[in-house]
Amino acid sequence: MKLKYLILMSLFVSNALIAQQQEVELWDEVPGSITDENYTEEKQFDGEEIRGYGKVTNPTLTIFTPESGTANGTAVVICPGGGYSHLAINKEGYKLGTWFAEQGVTGFVLKNRLPSDVIMEDKSIGPLQDAQRAIRYVREHASQFGIDTSRVGIMGFSAGGHLASTASTHFKDVVYASQEGVSAKPDFSVLIYPVISMQSGVTHQGSRDNLLGKKPTQAEVYKFSGEYQVTPETPMTFLVHSTDDGAVPVENSIRYYLALKDAGVDAEMHLYEDGGHGFGMGRTATANSWPEALSLWMKKHGLISN
Repeated sequence: MKLKYLILMSLFVSNALIAQQQEVELWDEVPGSITDENYTEEKQFDGEEIRGYGKVTNPTLTIFTPESGTANGTAVVICPGGGYSHLAINKEGYKLGTWFAEQGVTGFVLKNRLPSDVIMEDKSIGPLQDAQRAIRYVREHASQFGIDTSRVGIMGFSAGGHLASTASTHFKDVVYASQEGVSAKPDFSVLIYPVISMQSGVTHQGSRDNLLGKKPTQAEVYKFSGEYQVTPETPMTFLVHSTDDGAVPVENSIRYYLALKDAGVDAEMHLYEDGGHGFGMGRTATANSWPEALSLWMKKHGLISN
């Protein structure tokens, strides 16, 4: 596997923490890919700072390692949102990687491919291929990063939350020819204002259209509606949503939480009065307290130190 070392110094404005980053390519050969020379990756900027990506063709992981001596063995793959049309990789990726490194958790920010018939044989499973490969990559390289292979989680925001929940419920699906013999099951999930359902009236229509097309079959809608895919094997989950979310209805998180409860899976859900959608680490509303709540939940489950 090709390895690109982009040793950077990332300054997180809240506390001037310096975290080491390293970017690795996810695949030697991307499965189910179609080559189109006119389809090229797009970078989106806020000034000189990268805000996001579109038209990803070469998936990567950007790895945020805790300061020397502070890693606690937990790792999390972070899936940014963007309606399956782009990736809000700074607000819902890099900033979280830095925050996790502060907690002693090694963060792996996934720059996954976005569903496209132009570059994928089956666009409905393209993102899941990348998510499964990312989890396996973390376990394969656990000794390199001081990671406990039984403490590898996945996190996602908005459409990235749909990807994370799909990875949490479809980890047995064979979506690429894996010879690794390494589990793709996350040990825990963190879902922040996630798209869960593909059902009309509940889903985020743009995410559904981009993943399944304008006229999906009922079987496709059912398969990719996470509330119908939960089993007792689904990993424990932490959910966050705002009641006033105007893009992804709060019913998405509620449905998933109730499915977890019915299956006997440990779950904690925080519903906030306000915050809207896309608040990332938080904004000036009640939703800005969720990182603290997540920290407490992770401590409870032995994922970070007290």
